[in-house]
Amino acid sequence: MTIDHVAIVVKDLEATLRLYTEVLGFEELYREVVADQGIEAVGLRAGDAAIELIRPLDETSAIARFRGEAASKLHHTAYRVDDLEAALAALRAKGVRLIDQAPRRGAHGNRIAFIHPSATAGVLVELCQPSPPPE
Repeated sequence: MTIDHVAIVVKDLEATLRLYTEVLGFEELYREVVADQGIEAVGLRAGDAAIELIRPLDETSAIARFRGEAASKLHHTAYRVDDLEAALAALRAKGVRLIDQAPRRGAHGNRIAFIHPSATAGVLVELCQPSPPPE
């Protein structure tokens, strides 16, 4: 497994994006609304991985409540896997508590699934299988 991205929940996406691109020099990779997750996501190149800035679409959502009054807060770390179903099956066989029993769609067409923080020493972990490149 390798790091796919580190996700940060932000209150002001435009201001945070300016900080990362104009001040820190990161390059924007993608920007999209993922309506079924209730977020807008912006990915920034960080070597072979990304920093993903996520803004809740609804300030009453669980992700907005997680951020609280903070301007930003680390949300999760995502690890890239080649076969998400196999990774989930291996974790289930080891008795690991999962949030997602089956893969679902994430940003830019990736397949994702979350491991419950109670199984990972309090850290929210996402497994991410990148979508195949377009033909």
